[in-house]
Amino acid sequence: MAMGGDGTFQTLANAAFGAEVLLGVLPVGGGNDFAAALGLPDDPIKSAKAVLQGTPRFVDLVRVRTAEGRTRLYVGGGGIGLDARAVHFASGAYRRLPGRWRYIASALRALVGFVPLEVRVDFPGSDLIPHEAKVLLAAVLISPTYGGGLRLAPGATVDDGSLHVVLIEDIGVFEVLRLLPRLIGSGELRTSRVKRWQASKVRLTTRKPSGFHGDGEILGSTPVEIELVPRAIQVLAPALY
Repeated sequence: MAMGGDGTFQTLANAAFGAEVLLGVLPVGGGNDFAAALGLPDDPIKSAKAVLQGTPRFVDLVRVRTAEGRTRLYVGGGGIGLDARAVHFASGAYRRLPGRWRYIASALRALVGFVPLEVRVDFPGSDLIPHEAKVLLAAVLISPTYGGGLRLAPGATVDDGSLHVVLIEDIGVFEVLRLLPRLIGSGELRTSRVKRWQASKVRLTTRKPSGFHGDGEILGSTPVEIELVPRAIQVLAPALY
């Protein structure tokens, strides 16, 4: 049982992967997107009851291999760009802000002086066409939300057998500020500059090495190779999910 946020559960999932164990998570961290994807409530007491009354459920994980040769599993979302830069602020100056507010404040701080990344996205083993763009961020998720409730991949579920790849192309500071009220209110980012794909493998390449994070933890740098690990672990989830 992990009591914490996505990063805490990531550690447990890596330790338990390959073993026949049943895992549970109580969402008391700064970002609880994986727990939310399971249908667990925010309140720790209600969440504990839901877990105890829950049923076993197999869920997917994401495996990433970084430029340094490090391999790591993550449980919800990971990426490069503005959000990876924001990780430093989210774990520092803004760590006491709740959920989505912490991510948005950190992202706005990271936006100061940020230069959009030139990214190439490849889909090995697929007929999907590679894509190149200047982006604010490039994310690969299995959970519908990211950063404490931002709905980057609203159609995703943690057991649908797909990686959800999301690019937010360079939209400029003023457009980010214009979209901010909706982002704060609903967690949705509605703009034609958001591109989405579904795949089982993804490769992200940048002109210069860029830090890649998984569940808010910096795991290494680009280029990174990312693949889905279907039905990787078994967790307790609410029976009426």
